[in-house]
Amino acid sequence: MKKFKQHMMMASAATFVGLVSGVETASAGNNFTNIVTNMETSIQTIPGLISGVSYMAGILLGVLGVLKIKDHVENPGQTPLQHGAIRLAAGGALFALPIMYEAMQNTIGSSSNLVTAPQVKAMQLQVVP
Repeated sequence: MKKFKQHMMMASAATFVGLVSGVETASAGNNFTNIVTNMETSIQTIPGLISGVSYMAGILLGVLGVLKIKDHVENPGQTPLQHGAIRLAAGGALFALPIMYEAMQNTIGSSSNLVTAPQVKAMQLQVVP
């Protein structure tokens, strides 16, 4: 038990040193402009992720809706038709979400020049008497 505690203490110390040195290295060259630029670059892939998740969830809900309707046909007293219809409608809505997003983007405009990272060199505080 004593060796286990010793190994845990060494592992936690190594983790702490690694985290502290990583934070110092990561924050060495960052300023507000770099942070906003990195955020803007990272956010550009989110619509693709939402589309993929939406398609998969839409297909899943569609299949579950068909299975619930099958259950209703086999035993109408046990499973209401409403459960299957709701799943089918939700699956269809999720499946259509990327298409609606693309239509909205084409209507509003997809120019990436609309939003740019602000250039901030330094902040100065003024003391008002």
